Amino acid sequence: MQLKEIDRVKTITKEDFLKNYFKPQKPVVIERFTEEWPAFKKWDLEYMADIAGDIMVPLYDNRPVSHKDGFNQPHAKMKMREYVELLKTEPTKYRIFLWNILKEVPQLQNDFDYPDFGLKLMKGLPMLFFGGKDSYTFMHYDIDLANIFHFHFQGKKEVILFDQTQNNHLYKIPHSLITREDIDFATPDYEKWPALKEAKGYKANLEHGNILYMPEGYWHYMRYITPGFSMSLRAMPRNPKNLVKAVYNIAFMRYFDQLMRKLKGQKWIDWKNEQAIVRTNYKIRNY
Repeated sequence: MQLKEIDRVKTITKEDFLKNYFKPQKPVVIERFTEEWPAFKKWDLEYMADIAGDIMVPLYDNRPVSHKDGFNQPHAKMKMREYVELLKTEPTKYRIFLWNILKEVPQLQNDFDYPDFGLKLMKGLPMLFFGGKDSYTFMHYDIDLANIFHFHFQGKKEVILFDQTQNNHLYKIPHSLITREDIDFATPDYEKWPALKEAKGYKANLEHGNILYMPEGYWHYMRYITPGFSMSLRAMPRNPKNLVKAVYNIAFMRYFDQLMRKLKGQKWIDWKNEQAIVRTNYKIRNY
């Protein structure tokens, strides 16, 4: 893969963000924007265990997609206090994914602001993501193709991004938002996945207090180098083409995929995985 380091700035004005990153749809890491937030000093794993310790949280691991799984259905549940203890004591693949703090722990809203970067943020959807050492998310993009501001807290996280122009190189699963799940994007096997050699993207490591801006529809792979967590705020896509894709994904694609899983079972999943290779090879030959 041909990966460039994501631009890094200490802080940024709304005008510079819109001009240099939103309009050209380029990612950026903002290093020190949140230092005045109470969350900058308060938010760590121990604080989350204290404030939300008795809440049952949804957990996900890296098992392959099964036809038996519902859309974003968790693989397990655990009290937050127990989960934090697990993160601190041993490596675990369990992650918290899309946990709505507005709904579950409303008082956490007092610890952060909705920054004005010139985009209208969806204030009802601040989501938290947790992971243990070496746990990771599959390469995917979000169903609504939103502009995403990803605020990282505690520890370090590795990020790899691609825009939608790189789809031909990524072994995208049809009727899905993911690539082949057996690709290790941290150390890709180019003999098995040769198209990845031509994929052009971005990389960065995030630390406590960093903000990552991911433009509309960007593919993202995230690996926790150490235990930690992040919060994402999002804004709807502005590009009409991306807005149409988002409506299609939400209103049709995910329901079609669910129907085919019910009708064909694992054969549907296996067919999609095979087609990811067939279609990528075809597009590369005819590129």
